[in-house]
Formats: sequence, C-alpha cells, structure tokens
Amino acid sequence: MQNAFLTIGKGPLEAAATLRSSPLNRFFHVAIPLARPGYISAAILGFAHTVGELGVVLMIGGNISNETRVISIQIYDHVEALEYGQAHTLPLLMVAFAFVVLAFLYGVQKHPKSKAVSGVVF
Repeated sequence: MQNAFLTIGKGPLEAAATLRSSPLNRFFHVAIPLARPGYISAAILGFAHTVGELGVVLMIGGNISNETRVISIQIYDHVEALEYGQAHTLPLLMVAFAFVVLAFLYGVQKHPKSKAVSGVVF
C-alpha cells in the first residue's frame, strides 16, 4: 500500500491544492481513489498469505472438530495420522490456489507501458 501511495506522486495532490481543496479532501477524494490498486493488491496478498498460516488459525479459531477446519490444520492432521498421500495432495491444492490468486491479481492490475531511454522513464 505504501508503494501505491508513492506512485501517485505530488502532482495530483498539488493540483487539488491549487483548486483550494483541503488536505482531508485531497486525501479522501484524490489519494485514496488513485491508490485503489494498492488496496486491492494488499487485500488479495493478505488473504493468500493467511490461508497458509497454521499458528494464527490455531490461536484465534482453535481446532474444533468439523467446525474450524482449514487446509493447513488438515495437512497437520494428515501428517500426524501418517496419511502422507493426502497430506501431499492438499499443499498441491494450496499452491494451485495461490497461483490462481496471483494470476488474477496481476491480470486485474493495469500496468502502464513505458519507454525507457537512457534510464529515464517516459
């Protein structure tokens, strides 16, 4: 999200300031809408990262049988029961899920095409 705000630059905020926009108004009506791709990226990557967490899920959600079951806890249970075939299938599904989420993220984001000439980006 920090990079999203840095890529906005000072230009749009200065333009809003010349139109007598208050700092709060510039933030909510200029900066936040321009940083929207950063919010979307942060939300998707945060979700994808949290899917694989084990410790946080156990601390917050617990391990209530048939109620708070997530894939990471299921993998742990399969390994403890020496069911390695099933334990190997679930991480493969998690990697596929992460790939789909990241492919979606990069597909949704708009990457401006720029020409670099002698280190200067136009």
